[in-house]
Amino acid sequence: MSYVVTKIKKLAQKDTYVRFFQTLKYAFYVSTHPADGYWDLIHANRGSYAAANFLVILTLLTHVWKLRFTSFIVLDVDWESINIFMEFATILLPLTIFCICNWATTTLFDGKGKLGQIYMGTAYGLLPYPLIQIPIIILSNFVTIEEAAFYSVGNTVSFLWCGVLIMMAMMMIHQYSFGKTLMFIVITIFAMLVFIFIMLLFFSMISQGVAYFISLGREVMFRLN
Repeated sequence: MSYVVTKIKKLAQKDTYVRFFQTLKYAFYVSTHPADGYWDLIHANRGSYAAANFLVILTLLTHVWKLRFTSFIVLDVDWESINIFMEFATILLPLTIFCICNWATTTLFDGKGKLGQIYMGTAYGLLPYPLIQIPIIILSNFVTIEEAAFYSVGNTVSFLWCGVLIMMAMMMIHQYSFGKTLMFIVITIFAMLVFIFIMLLFFSMISQGVAYFISLGREVMFRLN
């Protein structure tokens, strides 16, 4: 009986890995055929959260590799002053806030996407970043100052490609027209700014309240002594 259970577990694990690699491989198709790719990603269940998480992690690592290994000729960075966790936060926080705000705003106007689908679509749209950045990071160490423009072009293309894919993802997921998608991207960005302002205001009030009670406690202890 234990042999059968072990065999079933191994088969389940194998199916999990096969599913992961299939959905990860599909990200390349999405990057080159975004309209069909994103429709099937969501509606035909061609994507997975495991692959989406992997792409986000790969993007984070690529960002750190970019700061560490890009030639000083094209990117002058003081590595000793870099906080890796802060660099991770510069990607993870906007990604999280974007997904939440996009879901919150589109839900009010007949958006078809769920929060998980928005996250998956956005994560799959990040593939061009490591896909382009990793080669140009390596090439940056072999170029001269005159040839540094090629790095800038590759860097710009990686961001533009990601932007186009994410916009296509929102269009396919919410089943919006191009104009409506563009409008809600702008609305989402505005909602992100409002969200960040409210959160900063909230934490500022919390910190001031905590500081007040700490100073009050110190005053009481001082008078008691």
